[in-house]
Amino acid sequence: MFKSIVLPVALLGVAAHAVADEGQWQPHQLPQLKSELKRIGITMPAEKLADLSKHPMSAIVSLGGCSASFVSPDGLVVTNHHCGYGAIQRNSTPEKNYIVDGFLARTRAEELPGGPNSLVYVTEKVENVTERVLKDLGANMSGRERSETISSRIKALIAECESDKAYRCSVPAFHRGLEYYRIRQLMIRDVRLVYAPSDKIGNFGGDIDNYEWPRQTGDYTFLRAYVGKDGRPADPSPDNVPYKSKDFLVVSSEGLKNGDPILLAGYPGRTSRYKLPSEIRFARDVDYPAKVKTITADLDVIAAATKGNAAWDVRYASVAKSLNNVLKKTQGLLDGFARKDIAAIKDVQDAEFRAWYAKNGSASDLLGQLDTVIAADMALSRQEAAYAEATNSDLLKSARTLYRLAQERQKPDAQRESGYQERDLSFIKARLTRLEQSFVTNVDQARWAAALGRYAQIDAKLRPQGLDALLPKADSLDTFYKNTELADTAKRLAWIGKDADAFRKSNDPFIQLAVRLNDAAGKLEDARKDIDGNLDRTIPQYMAAVIAWKKSQGKPVYPDANSTLRVTYGTVAPYSPRDGLVKGPFTTVEGIVEKATDKDPFLVPAALTKAVQEKRYGVFKDPVLNTVPVNFLSSADTTGGNSGSAVMNKRGELVGLNFDSTYESITKDWYFDTAITRAIHVDIRYMLWVMKEVDGADNLLKEMTIKYPKK
Repeated sequence: MFKSIVLPVALLGVAAHAVADEGQWQPHQLPQLKSELKRIGITMPAEKLADLSKHPMSAIVSLGGCSASFVSPDGLVVTNHHCGYGAIQRNSTPEKNYIVDGFLARTRAEELPGGPNSLVYVTEKVENVTERVLKDLGANMSGRERSETISSRIKALIAECESDKAYRCSVPAFHRGLEYYRIRQLMIRDVRLVYAPSDKIGNFGGDIDNYEWPRQTGDYTFLRAYVGKDGRPADPSPDNVPYKSKDFLVVSSEGLKNGDPILLAGYPGRTSRYKLPSEIRFARDVDYPAKVKTITADLDVIAAATKGNAAWDVRYASVAKSLNNVLKKTQGLLDGFARKDIAAIKDVQDAEFRAWYAKNGSASDLLGQLDTVIAADMALSRQEAAYAEATNSDLLKSARTLYRLAQERQKPDAQRESGYQERDLSFIKARLTRLEQSFVTNVDQARWAAALGRYAQIDAKLRPQGLDALLPKADSLDTFYKNTELADTAKRLAWIGKDADAFRKSNDPFIQLAVRLNDAAGKLEDARKDIDGNLDRTIPQYMAAVIAWKKSQGKPVYPDANSTLRVTYGTVAPYSPRDGLVKGPFTTVEGIVEKATDKDPFLVPAALTKAVQEKRYGVFKDPVLNTVPVNFLSSADTTGGNSGSAVMNKRGELVGLNFDSTYESITKDWYFDTAITRAIHVDIRYMLWVMKEVDGADNLLKEMTIKYPKK
């Protein structure tokens, strides 16, 4: 591939001198970062941090979209309030509203079921399987053939790994398809809600303060993992017992100060640090503006449809919260792109790379092929977005899932599409059941009608071919909702296991539409496979060249985030968002009282206000701030999925939870700017103080191992 550089599977490790605090590192890379960790003051051996079987990494878990950690030997898990929001909302009613009032189980018997979507994943093994995925892929394969071959090999690797049904395995790509690792995780299926503060604490500031600084949010919640009496994962049952976590994090209330080092471990979702300038411009000019427009309109419909109905408002609370979070992040990305021309920065880098490649690369037209396939990818993504807009109904999505499952079950399990194998059945049931807590017929109809109206405004050239003729008119939707049985959970679940012919004979309008849409959806899927296969052929070659180029400059080489376990590091640090203004790095409980109003989201529990007024700070008072810190900033490299990530001190003790980033940092998914990129964390001292002085969660304080300041 290169005239003078050959990259082995291990990518030759990382660069000798990484740039300050940038990088979401795979644990096995940490021993090569010894000098960096020592530079900032981390005293834990890098080799220990790299070992998934040892503390602290063995205590770091995933919730399937958020991060968390064990904090007791009895399966007690701490994460963000917004990560536990689904479980809180699931157990709430207008009469017993745990979102507003908070919840505390003082005994194990009082703990509440988290629901079928609440899972805890404990990563036990990570192994490089690149050769088994990519070996002997024919050069003459079509894109679709290549995509399906890779998919088939991944499914075989997963099936081999999941011979023990206690485990959930995955084979994600790293460096955009250059490497593949097989990850084995213990999947705990019985997860219960233990404690959540009122949203006056856990969501203080709400969407107004989201991504903002200063911030005073107690974004934390406690869950507990349960297993069968044999210690193995089991379906939820009163007979289950707390999971005996092999390791757990010691909690340190000794605190941090400006400049102190921190480690952060979790499961960051997605970053795009290695994308090309054309991909950035597509996101900036096309994809993100369309997403902002769609989400804003959808939220307006939900608000109007649920207005004045407390029960409906509770049902859509989690949906609206999630949409609002995506909206603010997407708008923040657009604002960040406007503030700093990242595409132009990438243009310079891209030109430098292409000049280097001209001297060191092969004679093939790799870069020309790359530009062609990326253009095709962007064109197809616009059709996919149009399809998503046209089908924005929870009942229609359920019907599509059920019909697709019936079709796939006609095949041998190994030949089914990913997501529809036997291993996926429990997840499909969970999604279909979850709808019970987050669905109202009138609201779904209003959302779909509005989405069809937005779809009609999309340029006809950007819509999937043949889709228009299949869709109902917005004014005919009454018939769909009056004549369907899918709104009933039991009847919806009853379709699981029926054959495809039963769907084709059904009189249910949503199922009939799902059948009619099948060919159009299938054409999109086939086109996606073809393009993904071509991307899988071209992008890894490009990434190998980029890595070699960066190494020649001594720059860090870490894969983009892909929801797998990563470690990042940094220091407690203020920042300057603009000339003459310096922010951070701590906020305090006094700031909560100062920001309080008589309107949501700045309502404050009376008990908290009283504790501040009486200065009942106890051992949680910071000696420098002379009060209790609430949130703090660090220079750690984070993104979505890092919510709930353990923030640890130099000894690997829990000192906080990651929950957000500053507004100026949002574009870090594309470009890491060391001067202004800051993550926002809940200070553990605030959590413990609220538990002690406000909510009386003494049972949990006793359960955890807490290191208090030396007197």
